Amino acid sequence: MFGFSDETYIDVASGNGGNGCVSFRREKYIPKGGPDGGDGGRGGDVVFVVKDNLRTLGHLKMIRTFRAENGHNGMGARCYGRDGLDVEIPVPRGTVIKDAQTGEIIKDLTGEQRWVYLKGGRGGQGNWHFRTATRQAPRFAQPGERGFELRVGVELLVIADIGFVGFPNAGKSSLLNQLTNARTKVAGYPFTTKIPQLGMFRYGDHDIVLADIPGIIEGASKGAGMGIKFLRHIARTIGLAFLIDLSDDRYLEAYDTLCEELRSYAPDLLEKPQVVIGTKTDEECAPERLAELRKARPELNVIGLSNFTGEGLDEVKQAFIHMVGTSERRTEVDSDFTTTVDKDAEYREEV
Repeated sequence: MFGFSDETYIDVASGNGGNGCVSFRREKYIPKGGPDGGDGGRGGDVVFVVKDNLRTLGHLKMIRTFRAENGHNGMGARCYGRDGLDVEIPVPRGTVIKDAQTGEIIKDLTGEQRWVYLKGGRGGQGNWHFRTATRQAPRFAQPGERGFELRVGVELLVIADIGFVGFPNAGKSSLLNQLTNARTKVAGYPFTTKIPQLGMFRYGDHDIVLADIPGIIEGASKGAGMGIKFLRHIARTIGLAFLIDLSDDRYLEAYDTLCEELRSYAPDLLEKPQVVIGTKTDEECAPERLAELRKARPELNVIGLSNFTGEGLDEVKQAFIHMVGTSERRTEVDSDFTTTVDKDAEYREEV
């Protein structure tokens, strides 16, 4: 229904608190019944809710303003006003909320299921609260507290265990289709993958999430090709799989070129566990080139793979299982920015 969208800006507002009521008890045979104005209800909160069935932020492109309900005003006979309803904003897991002005991360919703961002305003107190021995008929009440209204940035960082990195047409989509139920487009021209694709590789009781990132070319970190738009989606992966096309004459320098682009974007990416997969081993020149690649990169685990014949597929599976089994996901959450805007300060009575 929605196209792929991984970042947007939305306006959010929590509800205003309801006003306190000015009322006096008036019943037959009960003279001087006194004040009985009830309190206003609290305004609704702005709540982000993680939905595991969402994959993009496309729905936030359709609705960009989210407002919680205002609290209802208090009534006579000490009847309290109803609290305003919260507004819930559904987002996929892996979403981060950013300050629209500075770009600072306010909250990382990787592990949270429900997070209250803006608290609604408190309801005002009715005149029943302001009666005293010397002020028996107060004709004033407290107004409701106003809510907050802000613009925030919402960005999705795809969460995957292993990210595929490679030049266009290196066989990333074909490998994803081989290992998972994903049905990504495969064709004989560059950039058939224009958005990140996810697939679930199952083995035993475990699942490994694989991410096929659009092809990287030399100069991508400076905007060439698809640019760096989707490189951030591999920031949270446990490990990286470098796919190198053995039928390409650049097969020996391909790994260095890819590493240089990743280093230009975020040097920390190269600290992740890696496996190098030489693809298209069914080509005539592939066996010799695979041997040369292994000789040039003795420090790396280099695997030969043919998506056409299935040769090397079991070895790739074992490499992925080993990579995930021996690594721990690093949660990149800065606790300094996990604050909730709240206005629960005590009211100042204005008499």
